[in-house]
Amino acid sequence: MQNEMEEKFEDWRGKEAIPGKHGGIKAASIACVVELMENMVFLAYSTNFITYFTKSLHYSSAKASNMVTNFTGTSFLLTIFGGFVADSFVTRFTAFILFCSIELLGLILLTIQAHNPKLQPNGAKSQWTLQSTLLFTGLYAVATGVGGVKASLPAHGGDQFDSRKQRVISGFFNWYFFSICLGGLLAVTIMVWIEEKIGWSSSFDITTAVLASAFVIFAVGFPIYRFKRPTGSPFSRIANVFVSAARNRNRFVTDAEMTQSHNNSTDKSIHHNKFKFLNKATLNNKISATEVEETRTFLSLLPIFASTIVMNCCLAQLSTFSVQQGMLMDRKLSHSFEVPAASLHAIALLFMLSSIAFYELFGRKISLSNNERSSSFNLKRIGAGLALTSVAMVIAAIVEVKRKREAVHNNIKISVFWLEIQYVLLSFSDLLTLGGMLEFFYRESPASMRSISTALGWCSTALGFFLSTVLVDVTNAATGWLNGKNANEFRLELFYVVLCVLNTINLVNYIFWARRY
Repeated sequence: MQNEMEEKFEDWRGKEAIPGKHGGIKAASIACVVELMENMVFLAYSTNFITYFTKSLHYSSAKASNMVTNFTGTSFLLTIFGGFVADSFVTRFTAFILFCSIELLGLILLTIQAHNPKLQPNGAKSQWTLQSTLLFTGLYAVATGVGGVKASLPAHGGDQFDSRKQRVISGFFNWYFFSICLGGLLAVTIMVWIEEKIGWSSSFDITTAVLASAFVIFAVGFPIYRFKRPTGSPFSRIANVFVSAARNRNRFVTDAEMTQSHNNSTDKSIHHNKFKFLNKATLNNKISATEVEETRTFLSLLPIFASTIVMNCCLAQLSTFSVQQGMLMDRKLSHSFEVPAASLHAIALLFMLSSIAFYELFGRKISLSNNERSSSFNLKRIGAGLALTSVAMVIAAIVEVKRKREAVHNNIKISVFWLEIQYVLLSFSDLLTLGGMLEFFYRESPASMRSISTALGWCSTALGFFLSTVLVDVTNAATGWLNGKNANEFRLELFYVVLCVLNTINLVNYIFWARRY
């Protein structure tokens, strides 16, 4: 990581930021509030869009399911693009303003369409129409905005603190994840109820107002933020390092020269003994030792990132097969109220919110030392999340066996709250893994790549969703386990076992890379 003494932050006038006046808890807390509001807006749609597409726009279930998966996956995948913009060309503040504006414009388009039936596409017609063009333009404007916001906002919030204050930064990321969860809770309870009981036009009105308010709140903090100016494209620098190392691969370099090169670097990476083939890049006078260390550090993060994709594939089942299971179970709380399938996340989110708050308010007194709260602590946290995922998939398979036996053989619907076991376990897994990744990638990444690096956590979610689609297709083609009109005709328990096995193998792979980090 780059030493804080080498990091230069400016105020809004371009002058050197003043500690106590710029940055700090007040500035960072705005990022938490804004993320709460933005995530509420995003999850209000990504968790229940399938209802809007099928009931209001008359798309088939298969088409609507693909539309939701593509929208959610694209939103998270575009965090890499948003992080690239935030690190390369503009400040992270400016990147947020830009992408939040795009998200807001997309939401306005969807709101106008929801209020005017003449602008709504008829899903029964397959041809591309003006109405469907309007729909997909609005959808993917929102997806683009979400990608940029989720990449730039956590890095902007972390930038408000001195990077040497590890406990403070850890606390920020815990409360940031608390805000993500609270926004999700509001989305799957209040917003889902509004969508199903009052109507989608009212839901679009409310979420547009909420996102506009978040934009204003963030902009108002402009005078107290501190900003880090972009240093150009990090991917270009990484590419130049590889090209230079390749061109000089046959040239001899002494150990003394390599040691001197590392001493000249302003980025005192802990990875200077890894990827030694990159050392020869400095034989090109245009390549600095700092650029080599930046490349080396980013490469060291990639195996950790790749080892979390299968876990997110398991997590994706909460938005697909788990919802289908829930629709066939007893969802009644009383004679007049049924639990919406999209609201099954609520109890799990309440547990997560309670655990984060309890840890931050009371757990600090008995928590680990500053050194242990750095990379090793977060690596253990991610590993615990991966292990918990395997346990969750075993329980999910057992619950499905029980549900189907009662439904098929005894014609009995068991309570939907049996599913809450897997919802709670997978949600805690997400808390440990994604929460740990956001902090780990921010703190371990080169200072010039923090937006891109924190985006890796969200990108893992996107790739997990896309991998889920591939696994479903491959499993179904090979075994036919998932053929049928509904979950009662599936062999879903066997698919969950496959996911458990894959995730356990992935856990072993993760441990291999984590111990060598």
